Amino acid sequence: MEEIFPFIGYRGRRLFVEDVDVQAVAKKIGTPAYVYSKAAFSYWFNEFDSAFGDVGHLTAFAVKSCSNIAILKLLAEMGAGADTVSAGEIFRAVNAGIPSEKIVFAGVGKRRDEMEYALSCGILMFNVESRQELETLNRVAEKIGKKAKIAVRVNPDVDPKTHPYISTGLRTSKFGIDYDEAFDVYMKAKEMRWIEPVGIHFHIGSQILDVSPFKEASSKVADLVKALRDKGLDIEYFDAGGGLGINYHPEEKPPAASSLAEMIVPFVKELDCKLILEPGRRISGNSGLLLTEILYVKRKEGKTFYIVDAAMNDCMRPSLYDAYHHIVPVEKKETVEIVDVVGPVCETGDIFAKDRRVGRCEQGDILAILSAGAYGFSMASNYNSRVRPPEVLVSNRDFKVIRERETFGSLIEGEKILWL
Repeated sequence: MEEIFPFIGYRGRRLFVEDVDVQAVAKKIGTPAYVYSKAAFSYWFNEFDSAFGDVGHLTAFAVKSCSNIAILKLLAEMGAGADTVSAGEIFRAVNAGIPSEKIVFAGVGKRRDEMEYALSCGILMFNVESRQELETLNRVAEKIGKKAKIAVRVNPDVDPKTHPYISTGLRTSKFGIDYDEAFDVYMKAKEMRWIEPVGIHFHIGSQILDVSPFKEASSKVADLVKALRDKGLDIEYFDAGGGLGINYHPEEKPPAASSLAEMIVPFVKELDCKLILEPGRRISGNSGLLLTEILYVKRKEGKTFYIVDAAMNDCMRPSLYDAYHHIVPVEKKETVEIVDVVGPVCETGDIFAKDRRVGRCEQGDILAILSAGAYGFSMASNYNSRVRPPEVLVSNRDFKVIRERETFGSLIEGEKILWL
């Protein structure tokens, strides 16, 4: 195989995922369609998880990146936990077979009913993000008579050098509690009858390609752990979040998970804590792609458009972040041309690629939008009343639909026509 990403590449002129010709998937399932590789998920999980073998740790997959329960079940079988940010994600994780004691619940705006549900499930801990959340959680825990184990999400004010929308550890971020305030919040938590502080948490951002900020953040948070222990708090878990980036350009090389371990593990060893990590994109990103058919080719002087049947509602990242996704024809072409790959949604921003060199295609050809396993389907919507695409999982020579394509009936499910 002429590999583009692990388990995804060309055999001769045809694009394969593992041992499956994706052209066959497009013909049988239709387009647009998400296609995932079971082997790639296993590869990227093991690459990440094995890097931290020197310390006791839990790799809690960030459910928000790819939340299909078949994928979560696959990761559960490999020993993964779950990093969740809603009651719905906890529900998915539990139903996929992830033990509740391996689930952490983060998020800046947890509702009371979500807190109750998480407590009833017996999750490992809540990552608390404000004083008011802590007070609310204490009241909810008292109401149901069950102590809430918590970590405070500390904002270490470290620049992760990534896209501003996914930088979460700066002082100006909505996330977490400022480093200078965190000690007092822990002292308050210590006095609460229905709160049990068991860990500390930080998450500085996503798609981070320079691991050095993790060292600075870990050092600051480790100092806080020592100060808390001096006050009698038993901080057992050191939750370093996620954020390790991937290569969206095939010719680039992402930082190895082992390089991240070098930044974090020494502090965890010194503290004798159990490490929690929350990778999402690192495991799912290059484990999937989005297949889309070229509906029309519009060539005019100085500009060529490939108008495809996928749209911004199917894959938001290019429109939301101006993010790069490598795009290739599923059948290699002899020549290339510079094109805009655009979708059918009635928005000028419905663009997958601008002025991109792509194999010269014609109407009816299939393109693969790569690195779409993370924040692809999980961010999809029904904008323009478009049905969401199916999800397909490849294993060796076989492939199965793990989420059916929506129908027109799906679009109006739950709606009612009323005359008042």
